[in-house]
Amino acid sequence: MPMRHEHSLDKQRGIVLLEGMIAILIFSFGILGIVGLQAASIRHTTDAKYRVDASFLANQSIGMIWADRTNLASHVVTNEVISSLPNGKRTITVAGTQVTVTITWQVPGESVVRSYSTIAQING
Repeated sequence: MPMRHEHSLDKQRGIVLLEGMIAILIFSFGILGIVGLQAASIRHTTDAKYRVDASFLANQSIGMIWADRTNLASHVVTNEVISSLPNGKRTITVAGTQVTVTITWQVPGESVVRSYSTIAQING
């Protein structure tokens, strides 16, 4: 009987090391998943900030036009550079009393150009 007991111990040798390595592998995949989620969260937060900035700039432009509504034609702008957005540009068009403000920007590392437009009726 003692022979069988020693033989079964030889079969178990190294199993704790193998279990430990598998646990570390599973833990590593979990950490990589969390890092990926964090990177996606930062990317989406940055994109949302750019949209908020574009909205603010467009509404600020509309506010300035409202303040000087007797001279609408002087506010027409084409591709004015905006330094607060990456590759940002502002275009203001006037058609009668309708003013359209379009803000465009390009997120660094992406080829897609994003835009935000707002339309206002300026009656004076």
